[in-house]
Amino acid sequence: MRVLIAMMKHETNTFSPVVTDWARFTGWGSFLGDEARANYEGTAMPFGAYLELAEARGCEIVTPVAAEAMPSGKVEEEAYEIMAGAILDAVREGCDAALLDLHGAMVAEHDFDGEGLLLERIRQIDPDLPIAVTCDLHCNLTARMVENCTALIGYKTYPHVDMYEVGKQIGQVLFDALDGKVTPVQRWANLPLLSQTLRQGTDDEPMKTLIAMCREAEKRPGVLAATVFGGFALADMPDSGTSVIIVTDNDPALAEEIRNEILEAAWKAKDEFIYRHHPLEEAVAEAKEMEQDSPIILLDHADNVGSGATQDVMTVIAEVLRQGLEDVAVAAVYDPEAVQAMQKAGIGNTVTLKLGGKSDMPSIDREGAPLEITGKVKTLTDGEWICRGPMYTGVTVRMGPTAVLDTGKMQIVIVSQHHEPWDTGVFTSVGIQPEYKKYLLLKSRIHYRAGFAPIARGRHITLDGVGVTTSDNTLLDYQNVRRPIYPLDLINER
Repeated sequence: MRVLIAMMKHETNTFSPVVTDWARFTGWGSFLGDEARANYEGTAMPFGAYLELAEARGCEIVTPVAAEAMPSGKVEEEAYEIMAGAILDAVREGCDAALLDLHGAMVAEHDFDGEGLLLERIRQIDPDLPIAVTCDLHCNLTARMVENCTALIGYKTYPHVDMYEVGKQIGQVLFDALDGKVTPVQRWANLPLLSQTLRQGTDDEPMKTLIAMCREAEKRPGVLAATVFGGFALADMPDSGTSVIIVTDNDPALAEEIRNEILEAAWKAKDEFIYRHHPLEEAVAEAKEMEQDSPIILLDHADNVGSGATQDVMTVIAEVLRQGLEDVAVAAVYDPEAVQAMQKAGIGNTVTLKLGGKSDMPSIDREGAPLEITGKVKTLTDGEWICRGPMYTGVTVRMGPTAVLDTGKMQIVIVSQHHEPWDTGVFTSVGIQPEYKKYLLLKSRIHYRAGFAPIARGRHITLDGVGVTTSDNTLLDYQNVRRPIYPLDLINER
């Protein structure tokens, strides 16, 4: 049996000014051909799970591409075609099954539905090819995606610490189908609900209950997979929204019944999916007064590159400095120019930088605003390390040339390539012990919990700064999403 295994992932923030070209993919860690297998085999990714399943069956394995980039603007057509083209060429060469590690919220320059386009083109080449798909919890599920695959599943955790498990689950479903043990059928639907990412943590309500419903459904006889997708509201495309897909063993009625139950529960909880803002000055003051028995997480969530932000907005950092919080570690500020200046100065020397603020954000009518700051060059590294925590386990992180600026009260990790801090390696790789800091200021939303929740013991506060990952819908000019949709429109019936 010849099995195609591929990864093609990007969460597209259509409001982001960050360019998504092929260099952005290769900078994160994207590979073609045999290098794809070499770099992702043994990792806790769906790609790694697929390889393990195929190897156990003695399959011939072809890995045309394993590509992912940090979230950013629309994927350039050239980059899209490099990835999709590699997969399509492999299908043309012939295979008996395809196991695909996708995201579900990729918007390309030439198509709103990057994953749906890929699957449709595969089916045009081989209409009967069995295809299994894993998607991110933030997938904006579309009819084109569902209609052009055999079985589709999504992560049940945010932060995403079950990627390997869901890959193994849906991969096994596909192999069981090939062996004639099951006949997968899928039923799905999408709600007109733009759930905000900051309200999608699966340890929190309302997602906690919806995920529990999916897990209970999967215990029922004949249910092969059950997924609720929170969706990705920062992708301004027609199908953005909350969705549910159920895969059963040749029982469409059961799939529809479970799907409808979960959709109804999600719609009833629609108000809980909306984040309520709090003035930045008051939130920082509140953090300053919190008891210091463990690190306190300060979340600069509006500038979270893990949702497509520029990662160089200095609003929150400036306010934390202004209010005099001490013993703060920051991860991370994107500013290659600052890193170069610090490299030139050398470790131990004092520099004054105009840090961050290099990126304009026209979608929210904001210009970049650097912060003048003085500190000592504490550390210089190449920015490369391996995730050892529960998320992206075994995957090499490439932050590019990296430096630490020490102001006396704050240590700031400055990077040359975007990276969301979901693993403590963002600090330990540059000599900072995060568990001993009073404050950890992270440009993150929920993923930080994977690495940092154990040392912070749940102590966190959201700081509502500025950026293109804002949770304030009034700042975003939606042009392509379907209407009416909640909360842009106050609708009660779906």
